[in-house]
Amino acid sequence: MRSGGSLVQVTTPRSALVVLVLVALLTGPPAASAAPAAAPESASAAPAPAAGLWAWPLAGAPTVSRPFDAPATPYAAGHRGVDLAGAVGGQVLSAGDGVVAFAGMVAGRPVVSVDHAGGLRTTYEPVAPGVSAGQPVVRGSPLGVLVAGHDGCPVDACLHWGLRRGETYLDPLSLLRPPRVRLLPWH
Repeated sequence: MRSGGSLVQVTTPRSALVVLVLVALLTGPPAASAAPAAAPESASAAPAPAAGLWAWPLAGAPTVSRPFDAPATPYAAGHRGVDLAGAVGGQVLSAGDGVVAFAGMVAGRPVVSVDHAGGLRTTYEPVAPGVSAGQPVVRGSPLGVLVAGHDGCPVDACLHWGLRRGETYLDPLSLLRPPRVRLLPWH
């Protein structure tokens, strides 16, 4: 087996497994034609997308002014997203590649929602949309501008950033965390 111009000799099944794991880690995720990952079993489970596919929806690494608080049941109290401190008129960016599912008013507030691979949907509010439903976007594409009016925001404007898979709310910050890889001992 060749690796980076040098020959790697595999002498045992254990060595072969170690080489395969290392090659998989170094070459990254499989091509887009691979089957989508299974849905997480709980609201706190990470969506499990490949690292590097997602970015903050505001420039830089904004301050989280209110964290995600998963509701115990679908109709229970909780905070179904995170609030990010921003500035009025600041660009709101798509956190990942997808298609705009909705751009308009919901309960008197301007909202943009983007559908992503694997059944994920991100939402952004309050955002004066600069996109329209059906429009494809890539990570970092401008969706609109942040407007004032988010209750409980400690600064002039906060972006409420939400994430769902189907009807299950997830912590959108989990998109930004690299996946955890743990190698187990060979017995």
